[in-house]
Amino acid sequence: FPLALVAGTGAATLALATGLAIAIFKRGSSGSNQANVTVEAKEEVEVLDPEVYPGGHLTVYYGSQTGTAEQFANEIEREGESYGFKIQVVDLEDAGDNCVGQILQDSKRDSLGKSRAIFLMATYGEGEPTDNAASFINLLRVKAGLPSLLLDQYTSTTIEDSEEKKGDEFVGDMNDEDVDPTWMEGLEFAVFGLGNKQYEHYNAMGKFVNDALSKVGAKRIATMGMGDDDADLEADFESWKDSALWPSLKKRYISSEAAGKQKKPATPKLPDCPLVLEYLETNGKAVKPDVIPLDEVHNSTKHYFTAVDCPVTLTRELRTPEDGGSTVHIEVDISKADKSKISYQTADNLGVLPVNDDSVVEAVANALGYDLNAVFRIQSAPGHDRQGALFPTPCTVRDCLARYCDLTSPPRRSELKLLASYAKDPLDQKALLRMASKEGKAEYKDKITGAQIGLVDIVSRLCKSIEAPLEHFITLAPRLQTRFYTISSSSSVHPNSIHATVSVLGNKRKDGSMFKGICSNHLAGIAKNGMVRVFCRDSTFRLPSDPSRPIIMVGPGTGIAPMRALLQERSHQKLKRKLPVGESILYFGCKNRKFDFLYKEELEHFQEEGTLTKLILAFSREQSKKVYVQHLIAQHANDTWKLLDSEKASVYVCGGVKMGHDVTEALKKVIMKNSNKSADEAKHYLDQMHSEGRFVQELWA
Repeated sequence: FPLALVAGTGAATLALATGLAIAIFKRGSSGSNQANVTVEAKEEVEVLDPEVYPGGHLTVYYGSQTGTAEQFANEIEREGESYGFKIQVVDLEDAGDNCVGQILQDSKRDSLGKSRAIFLMATYGEGEPTDNAASFINLLRVKAGLPSLLLDQYTSTTIEDSEEKKGDEFVGDMNDEDVDPTWMEGLEFAVFGLGNKQYEHYNAMGKFVNDALSKVGAKRIATMGMGDDDADLEADFESWKDSALWPSLKKRYISSEAAGKQKKPATPKLPDCPLVLEYLETNGKAVKPDVIPLDEVHNSTKHYFTAVDCPVTLTRELRTPEDGGSTVHIEVDISKADKSKISYQTADNLGVLPVNDDSVVEAVANALGYDLNAVFRIQSAPGHDRQGALFPTPCTVRDCLARYCDLTSPPRRSELKLLASYAKDPLDQKALLRMASKEGKAEYKDKITGAQIGLVDIVSRLCKSIEAPLEHFITLAPRLQTRFYTISSSSSVHPNSIHATVSVLGNKRKDGSMFKGICSNHLAGIAKNGMVRVFCRDSTFRLPSDPSRPIIMVGPGTGIAPMRALLQERSHQKLKRKLPVGESILYFGCKNRKFDFLYKEELEHFQEEGTLTKLILAFSREQSKKVYVQHLIAQHANDTWKLLDSEKASVYVCGGVKMGHDVTEALKKVIMKNSNKSADEAKHYLDQMHSEGRFVQELWA
């Protein structure tokens, strides 16, 4: 999840765009040439009160896949005035192709002509940029003269200030005319990365930006920070923000004299809210949402506007009753949907928009006094720039809470701090502020995250004195995020139906109540022909263009989903298209063949027809010593090496991050054992396979 931020400073900074005089000649009535001179209006710049904002302007650019980076940007915005900076938050994608014009805009420069940016960069998946940072990352890569990201340089888990790379570390074709070492000259920057140490390329995007910006003329002004979502991402951000970001900015841009004259902001009765709601009289009639162009929609919530309602035609349980858990097979009918809005290729990703349970929605509405049937339209509050439509309106309060607000995930500590502003009971306020503080991290972990407490629990059971107007609640509640499932069907075999394999999440909380995964339970609970809102996106699972090439699939648990899709496609190639199809080897694992052997009958059928050459099974709980798929890969080392090296097999891995790491290590050992390669050489061998599209992993933490 990437993010960025730009600061302009100086007392009352007033930067005016240069006026451009244009002489336009036209034929007058007398036939003579007359010059009509038009002078372009100068850009209006907000003049800041130096006693309120001695640090000047500070623009926060964020890029985010799941909304975390945007939340961090908003936190900086809320704190800005107290530190002496006027904050503006901008989506990094909104910089568009004119990154320089946006980041180095005249109106944000200080009296010395400098601009300042802080990039909070998230890393997505296996070392990739988030969707709304991809264009910026690619442009920065080109301008810095880096033909590829070469993620191996950014895999360490420690911070080292970027050093100039020497030699031939970056190889490939690059047009020298595109390289520009002065592209961001005049920019002063700092970087915070959002990542997860479970993934190999930890914080790769943050490290890349931290390094690449220095190659295009920008100057680093603070040590890079890195956050680990596998531990405590929010604490890492808070520590960097308080100990590195604000001290560096204040020291560099606010003189001691200016700091002494700074007016402290008055404490408002309620936090500032960027939204106002217009309630509509509908007389009970349904109201359609406004038609809004996508370029006027908030980038992180476009799926709310573009997803398609489709019927669920089949839901069936894949585990036996003795197992106790639940994994369901879902089939979604897309036959009547607009193909321009939803279509898929074999083993793509299905995005599902979850819906909060009615009981959750009603608990929040009852606690906060909302009329669930009221209809409203969202507008920007006076003094706030429109950041794009958050979700379709007009809509009912019920739809707003059910579809667009995350009511069950544990709120971050910064959100507890915000909630405290709405608590009328001093005891509630004190408890929320205590858990929101650095000193209260242990209590927060025990009572909020460890207890799986969401906003619904806080407002309806734990802190009942909270009173928040709906527009404020919409602002402080995180948006309800899309859940992605790797599609378990072939588009050749099932062109009008998308299949998904869903593990239904549920566990007993500390207080004895049940915590249920919002999306998996939503899907499992949809009645036949009930609607689900979905869209598709590309995955990295693609069969070899030459079907005679062998494939090795590793998919324990629900990681079987894309493997089922690939096997359906191979069967279609073999039996329907009469193509020469190579070997297909599947490593599948589960606890016990009697309990959670997913798609057992189908896999056996693929074997019988000759599509599935080998089915290698790891039942971890059927013997005293647990056996997993990586152990079986080691047992078949010689055959695996032959397939990889002599027959150029493709390898597909799907499942948890730890499993993926263990499989990678097992494959390295296979390579080392059979080729006398070193560990580094074996890693390079797999990296080369990856670059060729022959080693594909989709993993989740």
